[in-house]
Amino acid sequence: MAPPGKGGWDRAGPAGFALFLALAAAPSLVFALLAFTGALRPAWAAAAWAACTLVAASFAVLLARDMLAMTRLVRELRAAPDTPPAAPRLRLPGMGELGTEALRLIQAERLARRRGMASAAEARALVERLPDPLLKLDGEGRVIWRNGSAISAFGGETAALLRHPALRAALAQALREGQPVRREISLTVPVARDLEATLIPVGGPAYLLVSDRTRERALEKMRADFIANSSHELRTPLASLIGFIETLRGPAADDREAQRQFLQIMAEQAGRMQRLIDDLLSLSKIEISEHSPPREMLALPPLLERIAAAMEPMVKAHKARLAVALPPDLPPIPADADQLAQLFTNLLDNALKYGRPGGEIRLSAGAGADERLPPGGVWVAVADEGPGIPREHIPRLTERFYRVDKGRSRSVGGTGLGLAIVKHVVSRHRGRLLIESEPGRGTVFTVWLPGPPGQTDKTGP
Repeated sequence: MAPPGKGGWDRAGPAGFALFLALAAAPSLVFALLAFTGALRPAWAAAAWAACTLVAASFAVLLARDMLAMTRLVRELRAAPDTPPAAPRLRLPGMGELGTEALRLIQAERLARRRGMASAAEARALVERLPDPLLKLDGEGRVIWRNGSAISAFGGETAALLRHPALRAALAQALREGQPVRREISLTVPVARDLEATLIPVGGPAYLLVSDRTRERALEKMRADFIANSSHELRTPLASLIGFIETLRGPAADDREAQRQFLQIMAEQAGRMQRLIDDLLSLSKIEISEHSPPREMLALPPLLERIAAAMEPMVKAHKARLAVALPPDLPPIPADADQLAQLFTNLLDNALKYGRPGGEIRLSAGAGADERLPPGGVWVAVADEGPGIPREHIPRLTERFYRVDKGRSRSVGGTGLGLAIVKHVVSRHRGRLLIESEPGRGTVFTVWLPGPPGQTDKTGP
């Protein structure tokens, strides 16, 4: 490749020479004709021709220099588009103004480009920080781009969202009509979620804006369920309290023994109502946050040891034994410590209430492979030596207020919500709950909890 100066002159030199020939040709012909016809003396014609030729040559040289300077300017811009070029020194009248205007035009274009890039970066940063998921789709519904909220909200579940029939129909309608289309859809996996999807067509692609309405729907459902469940479950203890109060006011007003007995029963019924309300509120709180998996890392062995220590008085009261087997090297997992504490407390409490009197309860954990569970993560098992649960009842154990033996459940103080709370806590943690029972040989509840997303995305459920 030729040096910049030489390559520029190779282009400007021939152009200047061609301009010189064009400027000198006409005067040369005129002076030659004048000298030939005798209208002008040859000496004067030669002198005039020499003067015109000198002027043409000078103009051609200056123009060639200016063209070389402009060529270098363009080359510098091409080689370093972001470096401000030096102002060219142009000799011909008018060319200096042309060069100055060219530089101003270049600077204005660069300024506009920088502003455009800054505006595009600002817009990109804005959509990246949107609290609602935003996805850019092509005409076939494939993801071209998605913001951070979409990755956090759906992760590997984006395909399930985009395959939803209502969403695909809304995308087709938006692209066909060229107008935004809004739809309410529900996802069932990995947890139930209520979403409001807005498809916004922009030329060829379309943007999908997703608003999670799960919390609002859960609040509405919580109100309805609280009224229905509480009215059903509180009716019996309230009727008992009202009946005993009327008795104490009337026939038993002066009967100290009856008063003592009735007040004991009333305290039990009031305690049952309090436990029921506490469980209903806990369940509603868990359901509201169920669509958002926990992110804080938690070591399980210290938590399980604290729960086991807190259960010791109850274990002694039931004359039972609690065997704990926890490996110290269990990997930490993303979990909500308070919710897991409630989960394992409920399982141990159930094992005490429904296990064999004076029997053994086993609390164990591990991270090894188990063909019943997905790879990765950790598992925690609570086993008792109780009478077991008939097979036909196992699928319904986690339903609200479902009881295998209603009379025994109420007599031991059960509310019918403990396993429902367990199910929803496991669901929020994207885990699994296994219930194994054989009549006469006890029951084992196994909770599997996944590890961090980076470890379980490829192998997890």
